[in-house]
Amino acid sequence: MLYQQLGNTPYRVSRLCFGSLTVGPLQANLPVKEGAAVLRYALEQGINFIDSAKIYETYPYIREALKGWSKEVIITSKSYDYEYEGMKKTVEEARQALNRDKIEIFMLHEQESALTLKGHWPAIEYLLEAKAKNIIGAVGVSTHYIACVKAAAEIPEIEVIHPMLNMAGRGIADGSIEEMAAAVKLAYEKGKGIYGMKAIGGGTLNAKAKEALKWAFSFPYAHAIAVGMQTKEEVANNICWLLGEESPYEKQVKKKNRHLLIEEYCEGCGNCVARCGQNALRLVNGKATVDPEKCVLCAYCSEVCPYFYIRIV
Repeated sequence: MLYQQLGNTPYRVSRLCFGSLTVGPLQANLPVKEGAAVLRYALEQGINFIDSAKIYETYPYIREALKGWSKEVIITSKSYDYEYEGMKKTVEEARQALNRDKIEIFMLHEQESALTLKGHWPAIEYLLEAKAKNIIGAVGVSTHYIACVKAAAEIPEIEVIHPMLNMAGRGIADGSIEEMAAAVKLAYEKGKGIYGMKAIGGGTLNAKAKEALKWAFSFPYAHAIAVGMQTKEEVANNICWLLGEESPYEKQVKKKNRHLLIEEYCEGCGNCVARCGQNALRLVNGKATVDPEKCVLCAYCSEVCPYFYIRIV
């Protein structure tokens, strides 16, 4: 395994970060013990960095995987709560669900710009207090927006940035991959911890997965890359690619591109359309439809569907 210091934070993290979204209810929905076994295998292979979020509902998997584990693990979680009390409650719920006194990194989820950060500053104020009390270790933001990366780069209190970063620029909401790379470089040079998301475009780049991960792992201004993994073979394969080695698991993990399934009995409530940050969903004839060119298969829309009529397959 390869490791890097995560910017100016105290954490030395594996270059491959385990993205836990894919094992949880919004995607594969693996049984907890099965998903935890994949996570535990990743830990045994040297991965010490796990990405989660309140919305992912993957705390039970992480807690199970960490039972009896004595080595350091850096956990990141994220929340949309933007008020002081809401963030306070969310952090406490995460600590209890993970059975941890301290969560290493806690972030505001999917921020957009300097104005968004200003409006959500009460949540940052709580996170800073939590850091002072050693409840969390570092404060960060996740984003699909170049504007947010640029703004966060200039804010001393924000120590970690989790940006959309893939070779095709899939999911970047306000510009090109070249513009995002320049913004990330700026933040990196200012000492921010950087770990990229959606290196395989949420699965939309599966046909070029090896090339996409090679691009991400060699990107010089990211300390780590979060990759969603659902099987031990995927973990082993991605470690091989990280290390520049041929993978004996490559054929096993190759699969057709995933897609967003919307059941024909969709009732057209519009919750998913309002939730989609990529503007990939709209209502047509009273039912939700997806534009596959815009969808990054984050599955966040699944979380707001009252009947679970929409999911990744």
